[in-house]
Amino acid sequence: MDPAIYNSLLLIPAAFFAAAFVIMVWRILTGPNSMDRMLGLDGFVAMLQCALATYIVWTLDTTVANAMLVIALLGFIASVSVARFRKRDGS
Repeated sequence: MDPAIYNSLLLIPAAFFAAAFVIMVWRILTGPNSMDRMLGLDGFVAMLQCALATYIVWTLDTTVANAMLVIALLGFIASVSVARFRKRDGS
């Protein structure tokens, strides 16, 4: 495949990830309660993993694969911890 076409095709998901990051940060900052903020943070972690996977495809550099694994593990642990120990808002 022509490198110019390859790079232009990978710019499309990069633009979508950038838009998703902005939306997730907005949800984290303006969430009316803690579960909305946690949902935004969970989505942010998922988008970060997808962006790192796109980076791996774009650069053919697999050194960030371990970072993806660590981010996935930390995101899972954070979600489970918040769901387990969360108290109702206002109490």
